[in-house]
Amino acid sequence: MSEIPRRAVTRTAKLASLPLGFAGRTALGLGKRTIGRPAEAVALEVQRRTAEQLFAVLGELKGGAMKVGQLLSIFEAGLPEEVAGPFRASLTRLQEAAPPLPAATTHRVLAEGLGPGWRNLFAEFDDKPAAAASIGQVHKAVWHDGRTVAVKVQYPGARQALMSDFNQISRLSRLFTPLFPGIEVKPVIADLKRRLEKELDYLDEARAQTAFHDAYADDPDFVVPAVVAQSGNVLVTEWLEGTPLAKVIAEGPQDRRDRAGLLLFRFLLSGPARCQMIHIDPHPGNFRLLDDGRLGVMDFGGAARVPAELQWAIGRMLRIGTLGSGEAMVAAAKEEGFLAPDAEVDPEQVAAIVTPHAVPFTQETFKYSREWMRRETQRGIGLATDLRPGGLARQLRLPPQYLAVSRALSGCGGVLCQLEAEGPFRAEAERWLPGFAGGEDPGAAETA
Repeated sequence: MSEIPRRAVTRTAKLASLPLGFAGRTALGLGKRTIGRPAEAVALEVQRRTAEQLFAVLGELKGGAMKVGQLLSIFEAGLPEEVAGPFRASLTRLQEAAPPLPAATTHRVLAEGLGPGWRNLFAEFDDKPAAAASIGQVHKAVWHDGRTVAVKVQYPGARQALMSDFNQISRLSRLFTPLFPGIEVKPVIADLKRRLEKELDYLDEARAQTAFHDAYADDPDFVVPAVVAQSGNVLVTEWLEGTPLAKVIAEGPQDRRDRAGLLLFRFLLSGPARCQMIHIDPHPGNFRLLDDGRLGVMDFGGAARVPAELQWAIGRMLRIGTLGSGEAMVAAAKEEGFLAPDAEVDPEQVAAIVTPHAVPFTQETFKYSREWMRRETQRGIGLATDLRPGGLARQLRLPPQYLAVSRALSGCGGVLCQLEAEGPFRAEAERWLPGFAGGEDPGAAETA
């Protein structure tokens, strides 16, 4: 019996405890309300305790539960400080760590992937994992040619466990809503489930990482480790030293935070132009800031292809909020498929919703902050709850071609707010996204 399915009953019980715990806390809130506590204070306490248990349970689990926890932890910058502050450290740990597999199980996976003589490929191999993620863990080793390498080992039974986790978490998605108002969690989880099939394929990940490595070879700003070997559920890459981005967030000086934020944004935007791909999993555990100032990037299992036409589309999407008038925004939103061609909406309402999110791309420099994120998150509450017939919430849509890109950019924005990073983000959009500055899409001319 494989390791993760063996623990399925325990994991299912932990996930099942979430709605029960939430119900108990809701009853507690109602009880306190009857003795005179303000409704706002009760709601805040329910939110805080829900978050506390939610992240505690997700943090104990491998598989889909941890994957969702990693994704949601990116958006902690949008939570009220009274909720985010007490468990920010636990979110950082969630992004960086998970319980390790027994050494014997790790050796079995290595033998299945690299062959029974796998130890001969390494001069040294550390049985204690250096890091753990949602579908595998990483060991530090020395390759037979002397290179220090990272050996990524997929958890046995990961595929079955992940699908089971996602099915359960999708049913519990209503519990996430009070924590992240304005974010539709259920579609995000559904997208994660679809993309996870791709992430479970280490051969596909090796190909994507090689494409990024070749595109950024000898780059002054970025380091993408080379793939050394791949077979089965084992991926061996060059080792990457540096300060984890989570540590930069927690204690880095402002200049390092600004540097890391600008490079993260530049990497995501430049990928489509340089190798027609985008890294769509920008949680802090996938990045290191090197002593020489370069940004090291890892984990390319979630990379998505971005052809030339979509590169223009990304630029146009970011430009919509900078157009000035609500009428222009509505016209552009209809053209890009964010509104139906026959949608009847109030241009001023569209402008009120869209413009604040475009502020980073209208100024020469912009400072991302938790305060800004919280303000815009609260602004989104009205949009999320206005489900009246003809309401804007019922008419806005996210075209399928934007789904992966939107995940990457929204995740990046969350990390930039955690970093409190300041920089010339508009200039990066102008540099890397041809559609941002306007003009005719060359792809359209070719197909005309």
